Amino acid sequence: MVRWLVFLLVGGLLWSPPLSAQTRPVDSLRALLRAAAQPDTTRVRRLRMLARELIATNLPQAVGLLHEALALSRQLHAVTDEGNILISLATAARRQTNYALARRYTQQAKTLFTRSADKTGLAKTYLQLSAIEMVQGVYTAAMRAALQGLTYAEQTPDHTTKTQLQIILGSIYVQLNNYTDALPVLRAALGNAQAIHDEYAIASVLNLLGNSYKSLKRWPQALTFFQRSAKLNRKLGDTESATIDEINISELYAKQQAYSQALQHGLVARTLAAAHQDAYNLPGAELALAHVYVNSQQLDSAIYLAQHSFELSKRTRSNENLYNASTILAQAYAQLDSFKQAYRYQQLSIGYRDSLSGEETQRRTSALRYGYELDKKQSQITLLTQARQLQRQQLVGLLAGLLGTVLVLGLLGRNIYLKQRTNRDLNLKNEHIAQQRDDLNTTLLALKATQSQLVQSEKMVALAALTAGVAHEIQNPLNFVNNFSEVSAELVAELQEEIQQPARDPALEASLLNDLAQNLRKIHQHGARAGDIVKGMLEHARADAGQRQAVDLNAMVPDFLRLAYHALQTKHRNLQVTRTLDLAPNLGLLHVVPQELGRVLLNLFANAFYAVQQQAAHLGSGYAPEVRVSTRRRGEHLELRVRDNGTGIPAAVVEKIYNPFFTTKPAGEGTGLGLWFSYDIITKGYGGTLTVETREGEFTEFVVTLPAAAPQEEPAEDDALRGEPTHVAWGA
Repeated sequence: MVRWLVFLLVGGLLWSPPLSAQTRPVDSLRALLRAAAQPDTTRVRRLRMLARELIATNLPQAVGLLHEALALSRQLHAVTDEGNILISLATAARRQTNYALARRYTQQAKTLFTRSADKTGLAKTYLQLSAIEMVQGVYTAAMRAALQGLTYAEQTPDHTTKTQLQIILGSIYVQLNNYTDALPVLRAALGNAQAIHDEYAIASVLNLLGNSYKSLKRWPQALTFFQRSAKLNRKLGDTESATIDEINISELYAKQQAYSQALQHGLVARTLAAAHQDAYNLPGAELALAHVYVNSQQLDSAIYLAQHSFELSKRTRSNENLYNASTILAQAYAQLDSFKQAYRYQQLSIGYRDSLSGEETQRRTSALRYGYELDKKQSQITLLTQARQLQRQQLVGLLAGLLGTVLVLGLLGRNIYLKQRTNRDLNLKNEHIAQQRDDLNTTLLALKATQSQLVQSEKMVALAALTAGVAHEIQNPLNFVNNFSEVSAELVAELQEEIQQPARDPALEASLLNDLAQNLRKIHQHGARAGDIVKGMLEHARADAGQRQAVDLNAMVPDFLRLAYHALQTKHRNLQVTRTLDLAPNLGLLHVVPQELGRVLLNLFANAFYAVQQQAAHLGSGYAPEVRVSTRRRGEHLELRVRDNGTGIPAAVVEKIYNPFFTTKPAGEGTGLGLWFSYDIITKGYGGTLTVETREGEFTEFVVTLPAAAPQEEPAEDDALRGEPTHVAWGA
């Protein structure tokens, strides 16, 4: 079984060259980090250095250090450091067989390096992508990424990354049994790794050369390279890579039928993998032992280990391990005369073998290689393509004939079945039709009644809100009238007492009369205010509900905002909301039915106040509720914006808020018709738009656009709302 040290090698070397130049002991690095705690790029690099020292022996701690370095690099806007840390996190995730997370980290690094046009970083990114695909047995994607990385690496002085990419390419050739191309590439990579004194790369190439010679059945050379690799990995303290070497040596002895030595090295490999919780290498170690046991006729042990390895490999999605496990299980069950199980695992073995080195994979990887080496074997590609096309055409013809036969049989069987089912179901359907029709009629009547009730409920809710606001508006002047009336009565009583005194004080009498006159003026002023409110309501009630009029939006907004706020305070007296008006000058008029526009305004304002009330109940005293209303002219349209900093609308229901009967309020607090009526009035009644912008937990902003009315006579110069911009903020 072929095992690849290159996957762990790449995990140990995907760091920037300056960091790999000098390696400090773990204790020294910890001391430096404690001594210099200032957040700078030096600390970022020391954290990465410490993580590199720990990644082979304490992976969780290394991941924690990398996350700390990542947060600091983002705080410092150190793009290159951030990209290199993301690649290191991808390496750690790949070691933990979390390939989805590894790919996500790598794509983030790729985005950073692409923006900064960092060719060195891009070469490392494609190296990581190639390793991710290769460890899962997806050799086409691995080859594509490696070749793309070489394109960038050759334009930089980064010989380390270039060497690693050569190792990846050589390992793919070995995996595809293409030793003619693999051996030259690996020898060149070994020379480059020795030139830059990269012991991790040297160990990886030694392992790959050992696998190549093992597959060529040149046992002495293979054993020499494996032993050199194992010795170097023990020196480096890379336990996982040393485990791979032990697995390879065990497989090598097994191929020479030296089962005693094979068993010895297999047990060492399994012990190391289990002790270090090495989920990547444990299946391979168990397969090495299972291979020995199946050839030593210890079939129960072989089946147990192979099945356990099969289940572990399904989790890690290692097609190579799955192929080897299914092959061993097929052999073991065949020797036990359990041919059903043997046949099952034999079929699985064939499927996994095809996925590893099938004709399609060979063709696509060969095409990529020839795209990189344009001067090699063009004529062979053409001949091979033609032969495969012929085979494919023959296969398609055979499949088409078989499919046609199956289709004819299927149609005949289907026709017989349909006839029988039709005769069986026809009577039942006739009986159900009448019952369903009656049920539908009953349901329709019930829905219409419910709809009428909900519409009436919505009208009553709007009327209640309007009534509460009007009552609050009238209550203020009436309170003043009552208060000044009581004070005036006391002044009259005091004046009467003064008049009856034998010695009258003219100055006191004059003062009392003056105070009495002022109170009467106040009573008259506030009585007139109450009268104006009642007069306005009567005029509003007498207006034709279906007749459009020229309406000043800036004049309507403050009144209805006030009404909605008073309606809120009737239920929540202690809630104070900041209301901000930003009304554009010279806005122009709208040609609308005032009652309909007022209903839209009242509904939007009531929803805004409800949202901030809910947010205040959730966040408590630290929250400052605010409702902001603004108007603008946009060409031939007028725009109204109503924004609150309340609860926002969940993204999952934004598309539903204009549907009739849909509401996010608790049962009994809303009918779901308010926004539906508003949307219908604005869009269908006046050809405008009603849209919403929201972020859950932060804000909601409704935007209304309506066609402006035709230009009319200029307003008077003392019209405050038209002459200059209106910015009003009502606080608590």
